[in-house]
Amino acid sequence: MFKHLCITLNNMSKLSLFYLVFLLMLGSSCGNQNRSAESQTASKKDLNQSVNEDIKTIVFFGNSLTAGYGVEQSEAFPAIIQGKIDSLKLPYKIVNAGLSGETTSGGKNRIGWILKNRCDIFVLELGANDGLRGIPVSETTQNLQEIVDQVVAKNPQVKLLLAGMQVPPNMGGKYASDFNDLFPSLAKKNNMALVPFLLEGVAGNSDLNQSDGIHPTVKGHKILADNVWKIIQPVL
Repeated sequence: MFKHLCITLNNMSKLSLFYLVFLLMLGSSCGNQNRSAESQTASKKDLNQSVNEDIKTIVFFGNSLTAGYGVEQSEAFPAIIQGKIDSLKLPYKIVNAGLSGETTSGGKNRIGWILKNRCDIFVLELGANDGLRGIPVSETTQNLQEIVDQVVAKNPQVKLLLAGMQVPPNMGGKYASDFNDLFPSLAKKNNMALVPFLLEGVAGNSDLNQSDGIHPTVKGHKILADNVWKIIQPVL
């Protein structure tokens, strides 16, 4: 019996807490699993705190751009926008639900968990990973539409904002054109406020991007925040 107990305790000592992380990152240079786990944990913490009925919730649902890959989450553009909101003493709390490496397919599967909590304004920032992988535009469009449908079904009075993205011409002229056009089309169809191009003024500028050439630096995130603020401020 003592021997059996020792074996059991030994087995128990091998148990550990597993963290759910996503391996894919925006672009081929992304591989920071800890960042994904931290982003997911921070999102859950923020969601649980957004229970005050006097405070409206803005959910930023996106990939590593929203999550703030390579910078502190406090330096990512959603946090900068929160600072602008606080300075104006507006009753809104931002939930950063960004996850590095997220595709529209992954977002479609994850959105149900996010929607367990309150959502007054929903900012959708997904699609870039699809474009970099050459996923058919029709599939990306369908996934984004399904995300929007789920959000509206759960929160009929929600206000929607879409962050437009673009892919370079080397993805193929027709593909790049179709991809770039899907965002304004989707926004129009669903009456969403549209940020024409989230990375406007940042994409292609080495001074505003990290060494991977894809993810913005702290200065780059400030520009992203300005791009979004111009559109979201009238919605508040």
